[in-house]
Amino acid sequence: MISAKRVESEKEREDAFYVRQKVFVEEQDVPVHLELDEYDESAIHFVAYDDEMPIGAGRIREPEPGIAKVERVCILPQYRGQHLGNLMMDKMESYAKEAGLTSVKLNAQSYAVTFYEKLHYEITSPEFLDAGIPHRAMQKNI
Repeated sequence: MISAKRVESEKEREDAFYVRQKVFVEEQDVPVHLELDEYDESAIHFVAYDDEMPIGAGRIREPEPGIAKVERVCILPQYRGQHLGNLMMDKMESYAKEAGLTSVKLNAQSYAVTFYEKLHYEITSPEFLDAGIPHRAMQKNI
């Protein structure tokens, strides 16, 4: 059974880092020192599972009052196309609403802009490079 949840234990946190390592470091060649950063200690992490196997990850931070910043959203390649990105975003947006945050920002890899637009995010920047990968800043009010 596939599910997603807020990380509540060190094991779940390591599971989220496992997925990020597979997607960002191994698949997309992001240097590990950029992928695992100083915000991992304070961010709220989320993980998706297929039974016990970690298959998705993401995190939220509050860089400014009332604003959620969604980051590091990823799904293992063999699970893409099954709407798991929607599941992850729903969990993270629900958390943001419950925490009283009013807006969600993210930096989407340019290929994923259409995915986020379907979730009602709007582009707020020209294209820029992050870790050598084209991105667009996006935002929506919740």
